[in-house]
Amino acid sequence: MNNPQLATLPDFTPALPEIFILIMACLILLLGAIFKDRDWAFPLTLFTLVVAAAITVITSVPQVQITFSGQFVDDPMADVLKVMAYFSTLAVAVYSRPYLIERGLHKVEFYVLVLFALLGMMVMISANHFLSLYIGLELLSLSLYALVALQRDSAQSTEAAMKYFVLGALASGFLLYGMSLLYGVTGTLELPAMAQVLQAGVQNEPVLVFGLVFLVAGLGFKLGVAPFHMWVPDIYHGAPSAVTLFISSAPKLAAFAFTIRLLVNGLHPEVANWQGMLAVMAVLSLAVGNLAAIMQTNIKRMLAYSTISHMGFLLLGIMSGTFAGYASGMFYVIAYVLMSLGSFGLVVYLSRNGLEAENIDDFRGLNTRNPWLAAMMAILMFSMAGLPPFVGFYAKLSILQSLVGAGFVWLAVVAVMFSLIGAFYYLRVVKVLYFDAPKPNAPVYAAIPGVQALLSINVMAVLLLGILPQPLFTLCTYAMQMTLQ
Repeated sequence: MNNPQLATLPDFTPALPEIFILIMACLILLLGAIFKDRDWAFPLTLFTLVVAAAITVITSVPQVQITFSGQFVDDPMADVLKVMAYFSTLAVAVYSRPYLIERGLHKVEFYVLVLFALLGMMVMISANHFLSLYIGLELLSLSLYALVALQRDSAQSTEAAMKYFVLGALASGFLLYGMSLLYGVTGTLELPAMAQVLQAGVQNEPVLVFGLVFLVAGLGFKLGVAPFHMWVPDIYHGAPSAVTLFISSAPKLAAFAFTIRLLVNGLHPEVANWQGMLAVMAVLSLAVGNLAAIMQTNIKRMLAYSTISHMGFLLLGIMSGTFAGYASGMFYVIAYVLMSLGSFGLVVYLSRNGLEAENIDDFRGLNTRNPWLAAMMAILMFSMAGLPPFVGFYAKLSILQSLVGAGFVWLAVVAVMFSLIGAFYYLRVVKVLYFDAPKPNAPVYAAIPGVQALLSINVMAVLLLGILPQPLFTLCTYAMQMTLQ
């Protein structure tokens, strides 16, 4: 008699950070139901993020590790993006706390939803299979829908949450339909296996192209790029500023990883088919984002359209189809997250005493009231405009170099032209900070020590990584090299 084969347990080590985040999120949720005092949720969330970062660093190895029957991959790209996601989430928690307390929104639910959203991002970053990609995406999306609706007595927040939910569901439908068509053509849901099948060639080419179209359309919704950008300004404006801060930062890291896993790990043999679609979306995003931002008087809407243009730049790096373009894209998304954290962090920081610092006019004469806050905002605006010596300049330069290296000189020229247009609305904010008179009875902002210290570190990172970009760029290049070898 033959012995039956024993079922082997998967290697849990690569997924230890995800397991820890899940346990802690459930624990915080349970404690929130037992204890009425909510002050412990904040330090426990920070503890969770710091320990998860330590676990990620300790368990990281240069090799690509695949576990859970090919559904989960741990590689250097995943480790770098996860550590950045921990920092982003920690910064969101620190920046948001005074804002939430003042508005009666400092609830356990905020921290639980943020941790579950982070868990969804981590699953997306490490997904090696269509199923795990979709599970991570939905976990992130459902958490963000609830966060946008956190201020339940606000009609504006509720409307934004409904728009986000409906359009998010539409995007998920596009992605699922595209995935099902690709599965029908290739017979597999595992991304590396799909790449092998496509490399060998498939018979039903029209169905494959249709699947790619739906998949790229779904990606466009999730990235918030034109012509699928309509939700971005409404959600950024309608959500509480603390939630907008979160949506604008860490999820972009997961969206970048999601795009790399799908288009590079799984569909690279079809690069000629998806390259053109990404080029069209990138140019439209640069045009719509930069031109629409000029007309905005609300800084959250202005930064929302700015996000659309930045995501267009990110797509240019990926659509180049080269290793240099992917590494530049990774550098760009990290730089953008740092700039977005600082910009929206300052909006949240200045929203005090029942006032929402949402309009550009609210920043008038900030230099006379608090020179350090004005200087930080100016640094962030210069960096987003792509001016040296800030990190935004080097991030855009690396993307342009990868485009020229891949032979897309005309796209590099278009990107430069729209960047020049985009500089206008960033410099307008600097002009308001330094050259306009403050509003009558404008508040003089006293420092909140912990928050201002982290904001200062955040902004100094934007400056230092512009002066010395090589260590981070080398790290991104190494991570991509080990991941895509």
